[in-house]
Amino acid sequence: MAWNDAVKSRLMAYCRIDSLEEGDELLLQGLYDAAVSYLEQAGISEPAEETPRRAQYDLCVNYLVLDGYDRREVTITGTIVSENPAFRRMLTQLKLTEPVSESDT
Repeated sequence: MAWNDAVKSRLMAYCRIDSLEEGDELLLQGLYDAAVSYLEQAGISEPAEETPRRAQYDLCVNYLVLDGYDRREVTITGTIVSENPAFRRMLTQLKLTEPVSESDT
């Protein structure tokens, strides 16, 4: 799905952003594009709308955008940082259930 107002609203809600300051929409859009690209390069294609697979895909995109939004600093200080295991399981599930095209069989 290309960047549009619905995607922007969904990400703002997920990231708990009430209003965007100057430049924040471009940042959010860049993070969204990077997340979609990451999944594509991981072998996960964008699923059709209104499917359970689409819901999982959108949650992974949301997670990646929020992670990028929250960790914009060069260094991370404070508590121990580790990857969310629920995200990793969902990403693995999407990879394992990726539909196979006729040419791949």
